[in-house]
Amino acid sequence: MNVGTMSGIATAVSMLAFVLATAWAMNSRRRKDFERVQMLPLEEDVQP
Repeated sequence: MNVGTMSGIATAVSMLAFVLATAWAMNSRRRKDFERVQMLPLEEDVQP
């Protein structure tokens, strides 16, 4: 196995990891989490 083959394998594994992470993040089951955190910048800070 030469350096070019190992580089290609590393690229393919990295691309697969990126695609899987993106699919996980954009999953419709996470919609409630997204709706909750998208309002965080608009909430008032409570000062004790």
